[in-house]
Amino acid sequence: MKQLTIVGVGVGPESVTPSARQAIERAQVLFGAPRLLQEWNAVQKTAYPYYTAAKILPIVNSSDADRFALLVSGDVGFYSAAASLCRECDDIDVRMEPGISSLHYFFARLGRPWQDAATVSCHGRQANLVDTVRRSAATFILTGGNVPALGDALCRAGFSGLAVTVGQRLGMEDESITRHTAAELPSFSADPLTVLLIDNPAPDASCPTGIDDAAFIRGQVPMTKSAVRAVTMSKLRLQPGAVCCDVGAGTGSVTVEMALSAWRGHVYAIDKAPAAIDLIKQNCAAFHIGNVTPILGDALEQFTALPPMDAVFIGGSSGEMEALIAAAVAKNPAVRIVVNAIALETVQQAMAAFSAQGIEPEIVQLSWAETRAVGRVHMLTAQNPIFILSGGGAHE
Repeated sequence: MKQLTIVGVGVGPESVTPSARQAIERAQVLFGAPRLLQEWNAVQKTAYPYYTAAKILPIVNSSDADRFALLVSGDVGFYSAAASLCRECDDIDVRMEPGISSLHYFFARLGRPWQDAATVSCHGRQANLVDTVRRSAATFILTGGNVPALGDALCRAGFSGLAVTVGQRLGMEDESITRHTAAELPSFSADPLTVLLIDNPAPDASCPTGIDDAAFIRGQVPMTKSAVRAVTMSKLRLQPGAVCCDVGAGTGSVTVEMALSAWRGHVYAIDKAPAAIDLIKQNCAAFHIGNVTPILGDALEQFTALPPMDAVFIGGSSGEMEALIAAAVAKNPAVRIVVNAIALETVQQAMAAFSAQGIEPEIVQLSWAETRAVGRVHMLTAQNPIFILSGGGAHE
């Protein structure tokens, strides 16, 4: 059987382990990015500038050689090509030789332990950087030279003051390690081989529901009250990786709580009022949230252009209740749907919309009162009752 060794070559030839060096020397054919192959010109091997299974496997299968090595930067187990390649190599003996990753090297150069740091790769991948930073005291980031875009995301989420350590071309003769604030990153000219370390002195990994109303920026846009939000969130049953939609998002109070609960997922917040979209952006920044996309426009028109949802909350449908629920179920038959209604007519519309999709909704009618001080005593002030309809989902 042919043998392919995936070799982590660290942050430069001087950091390669003896066993990794031996694997390279024993190989008859080398694969890897051009930059890595250039560093190993002296071994005088047949070399191909490829690192994906689609390019490598045809050569391996047709070659007379039987020992191959794929050079990957850093360590084989840290966002390298190893994972995807292993899935494709059924008839090849695949072995791995670990190396020193940029994570190990960077923290060692800074004289800091890394065992509690969160790690994110934003190199050619979609990643929720902001939420990781919000939840973590230290976040290590692999970039692809996209530092300005990452800086924009941090600043939009209210993190412009955080300390950032920038490492460029680690392990090379022109290595650079400098310190900045996140506010400087949008205009930073970064090398493609750049890593970041972001320190957050006040990390918050909580997923609160029923957040106090006073914590939100209100404006003149309607807002779902704290008590209603708490019950609504319990009915949505969100998982950390859920993809969600808040239809008729208003101030974004439900959007914020959905985003905090679905911290590895994403929330699309739709509203037809420009003032609402502005408030949603402001509240997301206030709560340091980066996994929300505010969308201005007609609910149904905008919703139909979105990907399938795991959960949909409808706080306002503009008369399109039945079509919205039908569209959600058409994209994902296991979607979880929650509707809040004040008017009895809206309750009837929602029940008919659920019924049209073969869903028997659970209906909760919530009535509550809030205290207010009157002199030396406290009185209760009744709030408008609300109906919460919920149905669908994988467990239904």
